[in-house]
Parts: sequence; C-alpha cells; structure tokens
Amino acid sequence: MKNSDRFSSPLWRDRALGAAAVAEMEKLAPRAAALTGGRVNFMEVCGTHTMAIAASGMRKLFPPQLKMLSGPGCPVCVTSQGDIDRVLALAELPGVIITTFGDMLKVKGSRGLDLHAMRERGADIRVVYSPLDAVELAAAEPARQVVFIGVGFETTAPVIAGAVARAKAAGLKNFSSTAFFKLVPPALELLLSDPENRIHGFMLPGHVSAIIGLEPYRFVAEKYKVPCVVTGFEPLDILTGVNMLLRQVVSGKALVEDEYFRVVRKAGNPAAQRLMAEVFTVSAASWRAIGTVPATGLEFSSAYAGFDAVKRFKIPYRDAPEPKGCLCGGILLGKALPPDCKLFGKVCTPSNAVGPCMVSSEGACAAWFKYGA
Repeated sequence: MKNSDRFSSPLWRDRALGAAAVAEMEKLAPRAAALTGGRVNFMEVCGTHTMAIAASGMRKLFPPQLKMLSGPGCPVCVTSQGDIDRVLALAELPGVIITTFGDMLKVKGSRGLDLHAMRERGADIRVVYSPLDAVELAAAEPARQVVFIGVGFETTAPVIAGAVARAKAAGLKNFSSTAFFKLVPPALELLLSDPENRIHGFMLPGHVSAIIGLEPYRFVAEKYKVPCVVTGFEPLDILTGVNMLLRQVVSGKALVEDEYFRVVRKAGNPAAQRLMAEVFTVSAASWRAIGTVPATGLEFSSAYAGFDAVKRFKIPYRDAPEPKGCLCGGILLGKALPPDCKLFGKVCTPSNAVGPCMVSSEGACAAWFKYGA
C-alpha cells in the first residue's frame, strides 16, 4: 500500500475489502462468544462512532453473537443536568452574550427550558463554529460579557484552551468560558469498576486518541484485561476495528492497538497536551447518571481562573434530577439501548427531545431514531 493510499476515502469504503471483513467477523464472532458466555459485548466510546455505525447500516451486518453498546462518548449527553442548569442561569444574566455550538441549544434543564427557549424569551444566544469566534466577538463588543459554553472531552478542550489563551494575551476582560470537560480514560475506569459491567472490548475514540495517544489506555488492558482498539470512522475502519477486538478475545490477549494509524500516534499530540496542561488542571466532574466523580474532568488552572464563567458570575452547582422516564443515563453506561426507553420515538423525538441522547447529533437515541437498528 502506498502511503498516499492510506488517506484515500475510497479505499476505506472499498466493497470487496468490506465483504472480506464481514466474512472474517462472521467466523470470529461465534468463537469469541463461546469464550464470553454466549455473546460478546463491545462498546464504542465515541459518539461519532455511534452515528457512523448507524448511518452505514452496519448493525445489520453484525453477527447475532456480537452486540455493540454505545458508551459515554457524546459530549452533550454526559453533561450533567446540574451543569445544564448552570448554562441556563448564565443565559439569564443581563448584558451577557452566550456563545455555543449548536448541539447545546435544545438540551433541557430541570425546569423544562433550553437555550432555544431562552433565546425566544430575549436572551442573547449565538451559535458559533469555533470558540475563537467568541473571542473575536468579545473584542468587538467590549461593553458586553461574552461567555462560551465549553463542554466535551480531550478533543475540544485544547481548542477552547487556545481560545482562552488568546483572550488572555489580548487582555480581554469580558470573555469567559465554562469548563464542563470530561476525560475519557477515567470514564473507562468508571465503567470497568462497575461489578455489573459486561464489556469485553472497547472501540476507542479516534479524535480523542489523536490528542492523548495510546498510553492513557494501557491500564484497561493490563489491569482489567479488556481489549482496546483505537478506530477510525470510515466503514472499513469500523469493521477492521471490530475484527481486531474479536481476534484479541479469541487469542485470550488484551492489548491496546491502533487501527487508526493514519491519524493517531502513540504519543498523541504533545502540543495540544501542553496547552491543556497550561490552561486546565484535572478536577472532579459531574456526569449525567453517575454523579460527581473525583479526577475525571478539567477545570481552569490558577493562571487562568479568571476566565471561569461560573466563578466569575457566581453560579453555584445544584444537583438536579434526570428527566422523568428518560433512560439516557443507562444508555451512556451501556446498560440499555434506545429502544428500551418507553419514551423513545413516542414522547421523545428529535423535534421534542426529552433527554440529551436524542438532542445531540452524536447521541445514541438520535442515531437510532434517524437510521433505525
């Protein structure tokens, strides 16, 4: 294979290669399931994988012995109800401009309101494509406070860190951000430490891994003996990633492998890691359906503490109940699938979402609703 071909999208969608991968999967899955109690459960941790699997119709190709679970990899979905309420409290402040990615607009707080509804009530809420757009807005509107709603994992944290560093360098006193960030490796630890977990392998997120590299996952294989494969997002990437996991199960090995070699390096992105370490520090984080867990998130470091929006505007955290009847929390933990929820496709639809798993473009419920099982 020529090096240039490794980045060729047609190659990673090749029908013949895909058919060969499916044939291998059909041979490996029964052998793996015989070693795991009759069924092998793999979890895709990334919301982009969830959507890619659904959009390609790939679930229909998976053998009956293989079950793919959707994990806590959707940034909007894992943001706790209490943090959503803090976002809405910021939007209620007079003179404040809220800037956000579009996925956050329709996530409802505990009072049944969302940012879209707040905008209809007169709040100044603007969708941006980059946190740098929010920094530019703050520079253009010096009399207004501009808040960026920062949520996500190690993928978005460096981008937001860069925006905050630029605002500090420019001397902007009217820009701030939330830091509702979560860390993927501690999330895997949470899942695996649950005595009820039945996860036999992880399809690890390609985007996050491009930042943090492979080493942070080593404990999954060494401590818990669970196979891991960092996987890309094209159909052949996913099929290959599944087969790599199946081979590990069949061989009795637990390794951290890199299917997405054309993007992910063992050391990740050192520059992005340094930027995160400068602007943020590891902290407790509030997770939907899990609660507040030490050392699973990021907060602003002392050098950048002045850019913390919830501290600047003194917005306290208060526990808030999950939407009544919503199974989003169980879905994020791999304990339920979207059709298991009584609200799915009836009360809860993309146009009238009850929980965040239906709101986000990376949410498992949104994927199942749009593309089916």
